[in-house]
Amino acid sequence: MSMPPDREAPAEHPIEALLRRRWSPRSFTGAPVERAALDSLLEAARWAASSSNQQPWHLIVARKADEPEAFGKLLGVLAPGNQPWAGQASVLMLAVARMVNPANGNPNRHAFYDTGAAMAQMALQAAALGMQLHQMGGFDAAKAREVFGIREGYEPATAIALGPVGVAEALPEALAAREVAPRQRRPIGEWAFFGGWQV
Repeated sequence: MSMPPDREAPAEHPIEALLRRRWSPRSFTGAPVERAALDSLLEAARWAASSSNQQPWHLIVARKADEPEAFGKLLGVLAPGNQPWAGQASVLMLAVARMVNPANGNPNRHAFYDTGAAMAQMALQAAALGMQLHQMGGFDAAKAREVFGIREGYEPATAIALGPVGVAEALPEALAAREVAPRQRRPIGEWAFFGGWQV
């Protein structure tokens, strides 16, 4: 089950169907993700663009069925509100950005931007394979650093839940309502300015 048709983005201008199908569900079936599918997602992230081709992204990947201890640790660094639904995902991940250029040790101020670009490509590949992933800012970065021994120069950027999508009814009532609420985005005119800055 990829997604209900009514979850497709109501785009106001023509965009690729895959972009319309990508969304961030909270209900997952928990069915295992095949290693070949996971490798495909990682390959999609691998080919993201990055400043000076530094490719600063790193991922801790924990499959619920295959790396249950790591899965539990990742679940434990999530915000309490994310833990119940994310615990039903097939895979949890933690994206970590390398904050320095390995060639010269200089700061890479584009590291988070580039890591986000890689995760966006992975999200689209998940949608193409009939799954979805949900990126979360709701996690304890300091705890993640401690639990996984993430050394200086690397920063946890986002937590990710991945898997086949479940039904909204499997969620608590408040989350189920959000799962089926109309999808919305700011109008383009609020953030795209032709000819100069207007904020």
